[in-house]
Amino acid sequence: MGKELIATGAKSVIGMVHCLPLPGTAGFDGDFQKILDRAVEDAVTLEKAGVSALIVENMGDTPFSTLLSKEQVAALTAASIKVRESVSIPIGIDAAFNDCEAALAIAAMAKADFVRIPVFVDTVIFTDGIIYPCARKCMEFRKRMGIEHIKILADVQVKHTYMLNPKINVEHSAKDAVSNGADALIVTGSVVGEETPLDMIRKVKGVVKVPVFVGSGVNEQNIHEQLEIADGCIIGSSLKKDGILSNPIDYALVRSVVCAI
Repeated sequence: MGKELIATGAKSVIGMVHCLPLPGTAGFDGDFQKILDRAVEDAVTLEKAGVSALIVENMGDTPFSTLLSKEQVAALTAASIKVRESVSIPIGIDAAFNDCEAALAIAAMAKADFVRIPVFVDTVIFTDGIIYPCARKCMEFRKRMGIEHIKILADVQVKHTYMLNPKINVEHSAKDAVSNGADALIVTGSVVGEETPLDMIRKVKGVVKVPVFVGSGVNEQNIHEQLEIADGCIIGSSLKKDGILSNPIDYALVRSVVCAI
């Protein structure tokens, strides 16, 4: 992956390819081809509209569990390979909610450039229970697979979760993530679509030297302000009509965001 994507001051814009519900999940409607077609359609639209990179994620698979089922892994791999074949920009993998081994394995098969790991060093509570940090497992698996060129973008105190120990501040999480091998960090608001507080971005930027990405709530109105501090952003819901995650990517919305930088 080129240095221009994950680099301090790069101002990279990463778009999300939100897969429709995958086989084995509550929302799957039986039409696997539709999942592949939508993923490719969204990826092509994002590239044409000018984003720096994209992430393929099983966002439709609510309610989430910490790890993916075998059906989900197979389907997300197939979708990611199709996306890789359809675009020339860098791609990443997010095996939600926190399956680092699946994300890295899929990234290897799909020739992806990076992965997003939501719970890297924190211990958090979410709708399916407690998630324990996976930094050690992640780094050892990446080494064992011989894929150390695949970069790790690690969230700190990620959205949709609560810290098991709320006394741990975001600066502490950020420093832990870097010391455990994260190539870049992601900070978010508390839920999808919620603007990431500028103060949180400043706090994380103030204690680490790796690039810091904003991971929620970036839109045409605030992207300039957010990227005055952050090194890049990851955008999903604001690129969909009416902010509905199941809608396809809207080319005009992506262009508006990209041109607002």
